Amino acid sequence: MRIGVPKEIKIHEYRVGLTSASVRELVAHGHQVTVQTGAGTGIGVTDDTYKAAGAEIAMDAAAVFAKADMIVKVKEPQPVECKMLRPGQILFTYLHLAPDPEQAKALQQSGCIAIAYETVTDKQGRLPLLTPMSEVAGRMAVHAGAHYLEKIHGGRGVLLSGVPGVLPAKVLILGGGVVGTNAAYIATGMGADVTIIDKSLARLAELDQQFKGRARTIYATSAAIEAQVLEADLVIGAVLVAGASAPKLVTKAMVSRMKKGAVIVDVAIDQGGCVETAHATTHTDPIYTVDGVIHYCVANMPGAVARTSTFALNNATLPYALALADKGWKKALLEDPNFRHGLNVAEGKITHASVAEALNQPFADPSGFLKAA
Repeated sequence: MRIGVPKEIKIHEYRVGLTSASVRELVAHGHQVTVQTGAGTGIGVTDDTYKAAGAEIAMDAAAVFAKADMIVKVKEPQPVECKMLRPGQILFTYLHLAPDPEQAKALQQSGCIAIAYETVTDKQGRLPLLTPMSEVAGRMAVHAGAHYLEKIHGGRGVLLSGVPGVLPAKVLILGGGVVGTNAAYIATGMGADVTIIDKSLARLAELDQQFKGRARTIYATSAAIEAQVLEADLVIGAVLVAGASAPKLVTKAMVSRMKKGAVIVDVAIDQGGCVETAHATTHTDPIYTVDGVIHYCVANMPGAVARTSTFALNNATLPYALALADKGWKKALLEDPNFRHGLNVAEGKITHASVAEALNQPFADPSGFLKAA
């Protein structure tokens, strides 16, 4: 199979779809890999390193898209990239289509086969290709919150850890999944007063055992969320429903009653955000203020630590990329029902139930596309 790796063009996105080690693996399996010149600059990997791994270098994205049977990226294709996709071409990347009907429409019009990292599952129902970036984003969320709590950045002037004789900051984490757990890991390590809210009693029990009293756990009700939000110095939104829009757990009315100078970091912004007042921001312009509360809603947080993120992501995605290249998308998805959950768009149809519901579009069962495999 001919595999293409374009340079990411989303603002301040420095990650790359394949590392040189991943290229080497794909080439060893008999595939051809074309990498756009400069694609690896953001992670310190040169064109010469890619060449040594067996890739050929293309001078622009158009050449990569024109030659490839499969495009491997990190972030969702931008409008100019969607126009370069063609019928039957595989796109393997993060998509986050639920809050992005324009992208969904462009992918449908292209006729491509769009497989999303974030909806691939494993046998336990977890999201193995989302996990690495959720780990990064969860840890980064605490750093970002601590930064913007500083008075010079508009915050309350609160040190996350406090000092002897002065209480630490109150950190509220909405969601006890991968993002929330990693946020709690960093926040407790920094000495903050941490509370995690989740709707799963089983998960709360696991967290209680994991943190051994260093983080409180509370069952998610509207009343509990409201009470904790109003007390918090830092709120981290860490909820996820695979393929669907995030539920709005923090209302505009709650935000208006929060402490002035408090900070919200909505990691769920890729799926529309779990805070009613949240909208996506960029690394260039990461924050805005509503009712005196700072909102940090960068949609590609892990892009700021591109090298760590790229290598972590490739560790997870490479086996799936190899399966697609070795078997073709139909056979790879037919043989692995968990991988099949990653299929979001095929031949103009929405093939993931939660995505279809979020976009108010008809759902096309992916099995219908795989019968001829």
